[in-house]
Amino acid sequence: MPTPVFVSELRRLVGSHPLPLTAAVGVVLDQQQRVLLVRRSDDGQWTLPGGIVEPGEEPADAVVREVVEETGVLAEPELLTSVSVHRDLVTYSNGDQVQYLDMIFRCRMTGGQAKVGDDESVEVGWFPVDDPRLHAHCRPLLDAALRCTGAATFVRAGK
Repeated sequence: MPTPVFVSELRRLVGSHPLPLTAAVGVVLDQQQRVLLVRRSDDGQWTLPGGIVEPGEEPADAVVREVVEETGVLAEPELLTSVSVHRDLVTYSNGDQVQYLDMIFRCRMTGGQAKVGDDESVEVGWFPVDDPRLHAHCRPLLDAALRCTGAATFVRAGK
């Protein structure tokens, strides 16, 4: 997984200390109301596609970019469904620590074909929304996206 240039520049200043970063995550649904999942290459977990919002990038544009990069699927954001802090610090193999602010968008598939798009994942596929493989951290995000009727939901970790 290539580290964004701006993160590398920040790392030169702060070392491996925790960085707060914003992530855009997609709950992408197909016509059969299945959800698009990726199996991560670093930990083998099944998660929702998404990634870091670049400086100056609109979060909705970031989710479109991340979904197509990771999965080959073209998606259109329909609704910002939740905003939450990933409570646990993420520590990468090189010792760098990050705490993510996740912006979750419910999206609809508009084209493309589900396939592994980069080295961040080893598998990509469409699954029933209640599939037990989904990582526990993603479950409340998916559930909030499915329930959301027009206003973002605030998801609090552990609640």
